[in-house]
Amino acid sequence: MEEFVEHAWRLVLRRDPDPATLGRLERGELSRARLVRELVESREFELVELLDDGLARARLEQLRGGRPRELRAPAWSDERAIEIPWCLARYSGEGRVLDVGSANAIPAYLEGLRDLDAPDLVTVDLAEPADVIADVRNLPFEDGRFDIAFFVSTLEHVGLDNTVYGLDAERDEAGQSAALRELHRVLTREGRLLVSVPTGVRDDQGWQVQRAPLEWIGLFESAGFVVFEDELYLHADDGWRTATLAEAEAARYGSSGPGAGAVLLAELRPARLTDKLRLAVRDARLPDEPRRSTAAKASDATVSSAAMTMNSTRSET
Repeated sequence: MEEFVEHAWRLVLRRDPDPATLGRLERGELSRARLVRELVESREFELVELLDDGLARARLEQLRGGRPRELRAPAWSDERAIEIPWCLARYSGEGRVLDVGSANAIPAYLEGLRDLDAPDLVTVDLAEPADVIADVRNLPFEDGRFDIAFFVSTLEHVGLDNTVYGLDAERDEAGQSAALRELHRVLTREGRLLVSVPTGVRDDQGWQVQRAPLEWIGLFESAGFVVFEDELYLHADDGWRTATLAEAEAARYGSSGPGAGAVLLAELRPARLTDKLRLAVRDARLPDEPRRSTAAKASDATVSSAAMTMNSTRSET
């Protein structure tokens, strides 16, 4: 009977059983069939199913080279239901993969990382069970070591009070900028960084900080990245949905649930002038195919400005 309980919980909820479950079965208070029904009909299983569906969507998009936008998730779920499929779907077969901050990640995200089947996957965190125990502000890797990095729901904690995670470190106001610069260093020139952060009305909670969308964008760009793609999501009464810049700017952490009221998801690339010009031209030509939630549609003036900058740079060299 103990083996049945263990298998049922592992299969349905992916975790160890509650201690009281075996006793209920042994006392005849619960049949095996009723136990399975309780597990499958629980809200916890709804979350497992939701995250599993997200991983399946990520695998589908990886195979067809898709970039899913306008994802949806129910109001009772937190931002992980959006962040995980959005970020993992953008993996395109890179060999050398870095993940930062997954030591305390939920099992679904860790499963998604393993499912990438990357030849060289390295996880880094300040705590076990990361492959490498290190601070993201001072990574023990050579320049250009990785092709892609995932930084999911972690940047907002860097340099802040991490005792809630069992870690002890001094507050570092410049820590998040330092982390982004270090990730820029260990990525190849063609590398990519997938990042997710809570966003909305600025809120320093001591253990994490929420910044306004454009403040985050400024931080990314000051570290040497160009925002190749981004999308804002809002936790509304009818669930998680894509958001306008104005909606995200007004979101407050915890106002509509225990987690973020809005999130910013972004794909960053090391900034090169040719990339900026190419993206400006692309946005002007395809105004009905959005790439950015935090920026207005590209205009002819934007393209002209980028071209002038490029020409000026060439004339100086």
